[in-house]
Amino acid sequence: MLRRRSQTSVDDSPVPIDDPKPQGKGRPTPKRRDAESRRRQPVTAPKDRKEAYRQSRAKQAAERERTRKAMLAGDERYYPARDKGPARKFARDWVDSRRLPSQYFLPFSLLILLATWVPWPENIRPLILSSVITIGWPIMMVGVLFTSIYVAWRMKRLVSEKYPDESLRGVGFYAAMRALQIRKLRFPPPTVLPGGKPVPPKK
Repeated sequence: MLRRRSQTSVDDSPVPIDDPKPQGKGRPTPKRRDAESRRRQPVTAPKDRKEAYRQSRAKQAAERERTRKAMLAGDERYYPARDKGPARKFARDWVDSRRLPSQYFLPFSLLILLATWVPWPENIRPLILSSVITIGWPIMMVGVLFTSIYVAWRMKRLVSEKYPDESLRGVGFYAAMRALQIRKLRFPPPTVLPGGKPVPPKK
């Protein structure tokens, strides 16, 4: 009968990474399952529904923060659909490069509101309220109205000349609404200063 060949025992112990000896014929190759088990990292599964909900909320919050930072940095890929496109970018830069009367609408409205709350002396209170209500407020409203009409008309004309293939739908209203906002509260943030110079990068 033929003898069975004796099987040589193989060392299954893992090979240290910093082993100075090269792996050759005199040293067995680590088994695949051992190498894979060392590469695997434990995955923490949620213990219950509350834990799963907490992890989901944390993931969503991190994603929103990443998106917010990208938008503040000017990455148009993360902008809402209403802010995308060269026509909208042109409208934002055109409005941001100018000081328009309509951008002072909100501060002026707050000033009028405060003026009505101040406890003026009885002898001058009627005069101040009359001046604010019958003179200041109407003048501001007329200025805002004419500015908005002018900005919308001007923007449609400029966009049609500069981007003839772009749709003009909503671009005038978009520019007029941006012109009503306080500069520091505009979003996306302005990339140009009044006068047309680029906004310097933040340090």
